[in-house]
Amino acid sequence: MKQSENMIGIVLMLAAMAMFALEDAFIKTLSNGMVTGQILVTLGAGGFVIFALIARRQGARVFSRDLLHGPVLLRNLGEIIGTSGYVLAVVLTPLSSASAILQATPLAVALGAALFLGQAVGWRRWVAIIAGFIGVLIVIRPGLEGFRPASLFAVQGVIGLSIRDLATRAMPPRISSMVLSAFGFGVIVPVGLVMMVFEGPAILPDGWQSAYIAAALVVGPVGYYMIVAAMRVGEVAVVTPYRYVRLVFAMIIGMLAFGEVLDFYTLLGSAIIIGSGLFTIYRERRARKAL
Repeated sequence: MKQSENMIGIVLMLAAMAMFALEDAFIKTLSNGMVTGQILVTLGAGGFVIFALIARRQGARVFSRDLLHGPVLLRNLGEIIGTSGYVLAVVLTPLSSASAILQATPLAVALGAALFLGQAVGWRRWVAIIAGFIGVLIVIRPGLEGFRPASLFAVQGVIGLSIRDLATRAMPPRISSMVLSAFGFGVIVPVGLVMMVFEGPAILPDGWQSAYIAAALVVGPVGYYMIVAAMRVGEVAVVTPYRYVRLVFAMIIGMLAFGEVLDFYTLLGSAIIIGSGLFTIYRERRARKAL
């Protein structure tokens, strides 16, 4: 029975990663005629409404004093830094390289847990974390001919999303995950408005742009639900490694939809990042079994 549950969890995780890769593709497509700030405002407001309605349906209070709780504020700050950085990377750089750098987020979370939460990390995991960040440098290639300064927005995304994930670990259990998700989207709205001051005014979306916005607002929440369901149905240690399939989907979409060409350094760096992440998951699993 457990094996079949793990298989269901794996399928759900694969589907969730496909949804997130599609969401990135819709964002990149929208950026052809819409400024990044408007994209953030539109998706932020839409995501807030969707998750707030779900939270209310579940009986949770959307607005409460819990929102002023320290970890909640820190989580929202991380969401602002991470989402704005990653969306800018998706818009300004190849989808495959932005997604490759994002895969370093679990390694950054492991680093933050060791430095700030006192989590024990053995020398093997330290080596894996360092190797993963070397993989990020290979993808970015600072100082070399293929260097794109906008790739640093993806690094900003990794830092912000790591802060978000670390803050989530300190979250009081009474706070609904749907409420947290609602405000994770909501806090992006003012950031987008500020960006629009410098980028230019908003436009009235045409039919295709409206369709892409609607599609992004569907696949994002659906992907979120699938990843939660995957973690509940299957064993975390079995299901989690399949998060990295998002990069495969991103590369395929990048090549087919945007004409991206995968170079040697992007593939090499991606392989190192994924290998380091998988090894870190393996060592964490071994550490839990030893307790």
